[in-house]
Amino acid sequence: MDNLLFTLNAILPIILPILLGYFLARIKFFKDGFLPELNKLVFKIMIPVLLFSNLYTADLSEIDWGFCGLCAAAIVLLFFVGLLIVILFIKDPKQKGVILQASFRSNYAIIGVPLATLLGGATAAAQASVVAAITVPIFNVLAVVSLSLFSDDPTKRPSVKSILINIIKNPLIIGVAAGLLVCCIGLGIDQLTGYTGTINAIVNGTDPDRFVDLSFIGTTVEYIARCATPLALIVLGGKFEFGAVRKLWKQLTLSVTLRLVITPAIFLVVFYFLGYQSSTEFAILIALFATPIAVSSAPMAAEMGQDEELAGQIVVWTSALSAITLFVIILICSGIGIFA
Repeated sequence: MDNLLFTLNAILPIILPILLGYFLARIKFFKDGFLPELNKLVFKIMIPVLLFSNLYTADLSEIDWGFCGLCAAAIVLLFFVGLLIVILFIKDPKQKGVILQASFRSNYAIIGVPLATLLGGATAAAQASVVAAITVPIFNVLAVVSLSLFSDDPTKRPSVKSILINIIKNPLIIGVAAGLLVCCIGLGIDQLTGYTGTINAIVNGTDPDRFVDLSFIGTTVEYIARCATPLALIVLGGKFEFGAVRKLWKQLTLSVTLRLVITPAIFLVVFYFLGYQSSTEFAILIALFATPIAVSSAPMAAEMGQDEELAGQIVVWTSALSAITLFVIILICSGIGIFA
């Protein structure tokens, strides 16, 4: 019973806001054009602030950089495995890149980081944000490569320069980079001045010996960060569209199975036997490998001339069915003592 309650407490705070968004959209609560604008606010401001908030107070000495590197390597490996699968089993060139994305690209920023925080606490939140700094650029680069490989239109193939510019301009990358920068500056000032507190404690108003009270900064960041996850999930639910899937059922079955079953099953087991068995590490692994495909994969596919309908359906069905697969995965992990 304790394992079941733990699993419900971990997954329902993610699922219920999505269901709320879906319900509100169905009763026409949102005006036309509202959800896209709210999504823009969440993606460009709130999620970056959340990632910043997770990092600027972090103790970087506690980050397992080797683990972060292995996560990045696993994503690249997934890309090549997925590439082999779509070459062998998918005939339509416009569907190959779309399905390839499902093999490696998860919704790590919107669903993954909050889920890792729920499962592993503050320590997992900090490390999950560092993993985001490494994996989000990889996701974006490999997504562009995936959709470009099978494009028959040279104008849809971006240059290396444009890819790099898009990565640098990505709000998620900016949020992570800013958090790491402030954290490093704080550590540097502490070492240079011999100050016994921390710069972050001053900003957060938790240092009793602070010489200046700047807690309004930490409070503002915290307020915005708190709004990020629930709003992002409500928007995700509000954009759900359960269209006809009869003609795409084979492609959807392959994509959903890759994203929600095969990928997490293989990599969670591999990392477990490599010795990564703590609640912090497994919280991040579940967030990285078991969450649905990123919502942005659909508009990116449309922009690059690929199968937009299939891409949208993969987003919908991986998001919907992840409620079941995540529940099962977390329940098993809790049962074997990882989240004891």
